[in-house]
Amino acid sequence: MSKHENKTSGSRGEKLAEKYLRDNGYRILARNFTTDIGEIDLIATDDEFLIFVEVKARMSDAYGEPAEAVDVRKQRKLSMVASQYIKKSMLFGAPARFDVIEVRLDTGKISHIENAFDSYLRY
Repeated sequence: MSKHENKTSGSRGEKLAEKYLRDNGYRILARNFTTDIGEIDLIATDDEFLIFVEVKARMSDAYGEPAEAVDVRKQRKLSMVASQYIKKSMLFGAPARFDVIEVRLDTGKISHIENAFDSYLRY
């Protein structure tokens, strides 16, 4: 798959994940929050947690489950970007969690993995 096709499927997956979150009562605070370190696909709240969401979209399971791509290195990067969002938004002390949403583009199936990993948050 070309880089352009990857971006297109990633964008499509993020839109489906955002709709899923909205339909399930979450409020979206930010999309594609980007810093010099990296990007967080979606930032949401359920009025209890500040939720940093990594979206993984795939056309098939030929390369394994989408969430498997969120390895320790990616988790650290997401944690660092989340710390920058918290600082920028002055949300110190807000309970936070990291979710992964898997989107199967071939079937439309969405899997929401809440609290998918422990964070490395540092303010």
